[in-house]
Amino acid sequence: MRNTARWATTLGLTAAAVCAPLSGAALAAPGDAPSALYAPSALVLTVGHGDSVATVTPERAVTLTCAPGPSGTHPAAASACADLDGVGGDLDALTMREGVFCTKQYDPVLVTVDGVWQGQRVSYERIFSNACVMSAHGSSLFAF
Repeated sequence: MRNTARWATTLGLTAAAVCAPLSGAALAAPGDAPSALYAPSALVLTVGHGDSVATVTPERAVTLTCAPGPSGTHPAAASACADLDGVGGDLDALTMREGVFCTKQYDPVLVTVDGVWQGQRVSYERIFSNACVMSAHGSSLFAF
């Protein structure tokens, strides 16, 4: 049941994140660049505590739209989009920043990212050993 609720929430937020920027194209003023010229980049990010994808219920969720400009409910949309641009949208390429030291305490945190990045479908899940390790990867991307 928890997994069904998680997927329903993720799909609803993904639909809202992808469709919201597209609905604004009809309202554009003359001379504005239509948003249809950009490949969509709209993601839903969730975070929850636990070590099993099947049993973790998301505790927080945000939307992140990067094209044509950074927006969404993510508190640091511009820098999160910059982090994604820096790795070409490859979330597996996000590595731990240098100079960050975390304890070895095991308090698993699950992060999911679903949506579209530059027109390509994205589905990412990763379990970090604790919140410090999560924050050290993708600095502002997972800071919500």
